[in-house]
Amino acid sequence: MAIVSIGVDLAEIDRIQRVIDQYGERFIRRVFTPVEIAYCSRRVTAAASYAARFAAKEAVLKAAGTGLSMGMRWRDVEVVNDEHGKPSIRLYGEAARRLKGKRVHVSITHSGNFSLVMVVVEEEV
Repeated sequence: MAIVSIGVDLAEIDRIQRVIDQYGERFIRRVFTPVEIAYCSRRVTAAASYAARFAAKEAVLKAAGTGLSMGMRWRDVEVVNDEHGKPSIRLYGEAARRLKGKRVHVSITHSGNFSLVMVVVEEEV
C-alpha cells in the first residue's frame, strides 16, 4: 500500500454548537447521515461528536482533492464507530466513485474546544 493523499481539519466545538443552536435540524440533516445523527444524539457531548464528524468530512474531501465541489456532498462521507469506539469512514455517491479502490484511514481527537481529524488515503501499488 502507498499513501496517495492526506487531509486534516480542525473544528471548533463551540462554533458547531452555535450553528446547531441557530439552524437546528436543518443543519444536522443537511450535513450528517442518520447513522451519525443517532450516534451523536446519544452522546452527552453531542456538539463535540458533531464537530469531529464535520472535521472528518472536511478532511476526507481535502484528501480527495475536491473539497465540497465536483459533485461531492456532505453526506457522501460518513463516520462510523466499531464496537470498541474506533472510527472508520464509509463513502457514498461521488466520494465513493472518486476514492474507489482506496483505503481511507481516520484518526479523531478532542482537546478543549477543538476536534482534530487526520485522514490518510492509501492505494495498492
